[in-house]
Amino acid sequence: MAVPITSIKKKVLTPEEIKQNKLEELQSLIAEQDQALNKILEITGELDGAGVLDALKAMVKAKDDIAKIAVDQASRDPVTNIINHVINATGVISSIDPDVTAKLAASVKTGLHEAELYSGNGQKVSVFQLITALNDPDTNRAVKFGLNFLKGMGKGLE
Repeated sequence: MAVPITSIKKKVLTPEEIKQNKLEELQSLIAEQDQALNKILEITGELDGAGVLDALKAMVKAKDDIAKIAVDQASRDPVTNIINHVINATGVISSIDPDVTAKLAASVKTGLHEAELYSGNGQKVSVFQLITALNDPDTNRAVKFGLNFLKGMGKGLE
């Protein structure tokens, strides 16, 4: 009959054995991924030949100076004004119904097309033509829209 196991001996690897195991794993990975490694080496060779790696190295060394320049440029009044305008415009646009903006954009496109068709005739518009144009349903609709827009804008400006 066999002798019962009373203790377990854990094998502790020496630093040299750990190093050897890691080297074997690395050799195995290199053998499996040789095509990918060749591509990476080719890419880095091209980047080095083009001077990109030297530029990146210089940028990393000068990261504090580059960060200071970027912060200084971003904190100038024109840049902060642009950022504020974008934030405000985004707030306005997000509060408008998308169907309304789609309809308005299509209307502007149609209006620009009509304006291009009749812009080159060189005729002057008389006061009588302006008054009679209000009888045109399309023109009247646009004028009414414009007047209502101006009225609403005036309320907002109060």
